[in-house]
Amino acid sequence: MTTEPAMAAEGRRGQRQMSLTPELVALTLRPEPDLGPEPGWTPLTEAELDELSRRVEAECGDGPLWLFAYGSLIWKPDFDATDHRRASAFGWHRSFCLKMNRWRGSPRQYGLMMALERGGRCDGVIYRLPDRDRLAQIRRVLFREIRFHQNIGMLRWIPVRTETGHARALVFWAGPKGDRIASRMPLDQVAHVLARACGPAGSCAEYLFNTVQHLREFGIHDRNLWRLQDLVAQEIRALHRPSCMAAGG
Repeated sequence: MTTEPAMAAEGRRGQRQMSLTPELVALTLRPEPDLGPEPGWTPLTEAELDELSRRVEAECGDGPLWLFAYGSLIWKPDFDATDHRRASAFGWHRSFCLKMNRWRGSPRQYGLMMALERGGRCDGVIYRLPDRDRLAQIRRVLFREIRFHQNIGMLRWIPVRTETGHARALVFWAGPKGDRIASRMPLDQVAHVLARACGPAGSCAEYLFNTVQHLREFGIHDRNLWRLQDLVAQEIRALHRPSCMAAGG
């Protein structure tokens, strides 16, 4: 039987070159001031964050706690893990549907970040949090991903399938709702935004590049993201044509 590492290695050998390159991504980066939280967002207090962490730990029960990563948690996990493996979430798909005027966006050009929306299949990675200090690790990742009262509804438990069987995993930003959700945007419109949006945390093009690049390292190919990175590369070239010509791009 072909093992998962062997499958990933085989996938890497057959990979095509990305259109979105580090040089193109660099053209989208610019200094942007940190304007603080989104208007109307209320930070969780230390006590509220502790309470939410305990709730998540209780919901996990006595079994292992797995986190399902499909975007930036793959390449910037910001937590300790004792194990990881490829996993598939059925009934969900990646979508650049979260509008934001902060982080990787600004009031003059909103950004788009990924969430999971209903339908399809999403291949990603599950990470197992250590048992010995699980509560502290939960709190650490909740502070990064949730942090505000308005985001609490964006965490849920979903079933995932791995090479070794089924598992239950915690996931963030699944089934988002609200005024700032832009569902079913055509890819060319998404690319228009991603090629232009930048905030204090970096650009949306950088976020897309890192996600596609690290998915490839696990042998994961997302057709929509692959098409999107090509469209974003075209947009950046059109926006910065003199610079691209000078760099030979």
